[in-house]
Amino acid sequence: MDDPKPFVAVVESDTRKAPLRVAFVTRRTSPQVQATDDAYVMTWPEGVLRVAVVVEAAAIVLVLLSLFADAPLEGLANPMQTPNPAKAPWYFLGLQELLHYFPPVVAGVLIPTLVIIALIVIPYFNVNVESEGVWLHNRRRRLQMFWMVLLALILFLVVFDVYAVLAPTLVIGACMLLAARQLIRVSPVQRWLTSRPLSFWIMTWFLLTSSILTVIGTFFRGPGWSWVWPWSL
Repeated sequence: MDDPKPFVAVVESDTRKAPLRVAFVTRRTSPQVQATDDAYVMTWPEGVLRVAVVVEAAAIVLVLLSLFADAPLEGLANPMQTPNPAKAPWYFLGLQELLHYFPPVVAGVLIPTLVIIALIVIPYFNVNVESEGVWLHNRRRRLQMFWMVLLALILFLVVFDVYAVLAPTLVIGACMLLAARQLIRVSPVQRWLTSRPLSFWIMTWFLLTSSILTVIGTFFRGPGWSWVWPWSL
């Protein structure tokens, strides 16, 4: 059986041109690897040191904020007088907003469970490690799958009247369809959208949806979790 990649003895120290190598080390020399355009950073010590610097900087900022600005705390809790509305901390307001639309079992149990299961299962799939654009290969088949998922999600949100999630879903869907269009003259914006992988679109949709739900729960919910305008409170 012929070897498709025969080994050839050459003098080369570029890791991109020759990723497979056997180094012959003599007494007075050492193996040298040159990669001036390498996009990777070693975990130790470069990566750990960068994380340590960011953690220290964040800790200093938080300490300064705590010294010069008081936390907006309310009065002592009174069990005889429950606040209306009783809002969760801001990082849980998105989930509390979902409880307004879905039954408690769906918003409080089913959706968080599905998210956790997805985070566990996704690493075992053949994800797009090279971050290629989602429409660069198998465009027609992926468009069919995209339409099925998008229409099913829109129908689900319309049935439960979850328009706060429907709006970012339509925006992300429109941007993905714009990226999937095949034009003779492509603008820089469309070229950038076409090069985005599927993980970019999913993460963008998640961040946009969670931000909208948090903003609505913080500024637009009044007594009885009814819709109120911020300036009318």
